[in-house]
Amino acid sequence: MKDLSNYRKSYEKSELLENTIPGDAIQLFHKWFYEAEEQEKGEVNAMTVSSMGLDGFPKSRVVLLKKFNEEGFIFYTNYNSEKGKAILQHPNVCISFFWPILERQVIIKGIAEKTTAQVSDNYFNSRPEGSKLGAIVSNQSEVIPSREYLDEKLKNLEKEVSGSKIKRPENWGGFLVRPISVEFWQGRANRLHDRIRYELQEGYNWKIERLAP
Repeated sequence: MKDLSNYRKSYEKSELLENTIPGDAIQLFHKWFYEAEEQEKGEVNAMTVSSMGLDGFPKSRVVLLKKFNEEGFIFYTNYNSEKGKAILQHPNVCISFFWPILERQVIIKGIAEKTTAQVSDNYFNSRPEGSKLGAIVSNQSEVIPSREYLDEKLKNLEKEVSGSKIKRPENWGGFLVRPISVEFWQGRANRLHDRIRYELQEGYNWKIERLAP
């Protein structure tokens, strides 16, 4: 067994205090996201989506956030995939972000729903042709015989649609996660991290609480 007990890092870059934060969780997320864009490396919109599977086990996977506003957070997937079926059956989900350079994470609990067909169409039409074809070719989460099988399907589809507009398949589209709770975590020294939780109340008001680390 590999012993990881000596893996330690001291978090000392910033702080999260009640007298410096807005009353709206999305405003603070907006601020943190753009700071991550400026300082983090890689895809700062990468987030972990956790859902309850149809087999009764929770499952987490990394997807890409494509839009956020006061309504919530949008990502796209195959509705017939393991992830899509699980979310449609159990729409209570958790999404989280980790930005290591900033020593921050955000944990969002929310309720997922399909975006409108127009929203899904607009995003699908903005994608590169290869990504559009990939969404059609892949029966996501299904067992396939080989990589060659997938590559052959792609080649055949490329010939079939050559020169024509690629239409979004009906089983592919967006999920909007409407937040009910947003927790902001800022690493601090001595493992005494700052944790501020916003909980949505009636009238789109946010209840703000500090949690022990």
